[in-house]
Amino acid sequence: MPSDDPDTVDAMSVRPAAVAGTWYPGTAGALAREVDGYLDGADADPAGDTTAIISPHAGIMFSGPIAAYAYKTASAGAYDVAVLVGPSHFAAFDGVALYPEGAFATPFGLVAIASDVAAAVARADIVRPLVSAHAREHSLEMQLPFLARVLPAVPIVPLLIGAQTRGTIEALAAALVDALRGRRALLVASTDLSHYFDAGTAATLDGAVSDCISTFDTAALLERFESYPEHDRGRSVGCGIGAAIAVMMAAHGLGAGDARVLRYGHSGEISGDYGGVVGYLAAAFGNYGYESDAHAEPHAQ
Repeated sequence: MPSDDPDTVDAMSVRPAAVAGTWYPGTAGALAREVDGYLDGADADPAGDTTAIISPHAGIMFSGPIAAYAYKTASAGAYDVAVLVGPSHFAAFDGVALYPEGAFATPFGLVAIASDVAAAVARADIVRPLVSAHAREHSLEMQLPFLARVLPAVPIVPLLIGAQTRGTIEALAAALVDALRGRRALLVASTDLSHYFDAGTAATLDGAVSDCISTFDTAALLERFESYPEHDRGRSVGCGIGAAIAVMMAAHGLGAGDARVLRYGHSGEISGDYGGVVGYLAAAFGNYGYESDAHAEPHAQ
């Protein structure tokens, strides 16, 4: 029987899609055509040794052409689980909210939650079951059309960061390393970049973030994030940069040595409005057979 506690779930719990039919097509056929079109248009090579990706989460017509680069790069991997980490846009809380079991509904069918891996992540004090935080949230849901298309048999662990503090970011990174060591896991960070600046200003702000990502420099990225007042970090740096930093730290801890920024774009390229754009970036982390520009120790201290 379902629990009386709204912040727990039983094994048969299904989280309904919140933005299917609005932010992306609500039927399997239409969604497949759109996702496949973006994947076909992405000039990226599948790379089997990809540990983590960064992908945006706006409406699919805006962010899909960028997200496709990340998922096409990861599509050749053999994974046991995909761990999704994104920001909470609607619910305010400290720490990290886990949806611990059941499944997420998509037009392609149910995407199962890897409850055993979720339980391993939840051993960390920073992580707790908080189902209500996931009800309206789109940051993880917008990853599922691509994930369910390119890696359809891979279950997920859904995690939302509340207040994106240094302590939470670093504790989550450590929890992910502890839980995922020895597993074949794909880490997915969901974030958009700057919000509603003109395209030139956005390119400057987002370029600084891209430089930190391409050099695998989490310390610099965290310092940049913290250099803004807390209320301005999401607008000037990115709404899910804490998720990206935690995933980058965890990817390094799990052995990834290389970083690739795969594609950058912004909403004005679709809407035609260059006066107030949202920036999007796709990146991948793994071991790609070349020496990156990464710092020897990218963890924030």
